[in-house]
Amino acid sequence: MPNHRTPTARERSLSASIRAHCSWAMTKDRAARTAAARRAADERFELLVDPDGEMTPEDRAAAVENARAAHYRRMALRSAESRRAKRDAA
Repeated sequence: MPNHRTPTARERSLSASIRAHCSWAMTKDRAARTAAARRAADERFELLVDPDGEMTPEDRAAAVENARAAHYRRMALRSAESRRAKRDAA
């Protein structure tokens, strides 16, 4: 009788990573594959900085870049804090 154990979180993560790498390896046009997600992110930032559509396109573009930079730096800070907390707990 086969052993049907539940995979660990690490095994599930590795399996998902393998599938993702295989999928990306077979992707001919990476930009096309991610275009919809990039458009959605751009729209999200535009609505964040100019919800009423009152800014000039130039001002909105500059504000979007600042909002995007702040978003990614915030994510980097949270990641660093999380890694530090895990290291300190060990």
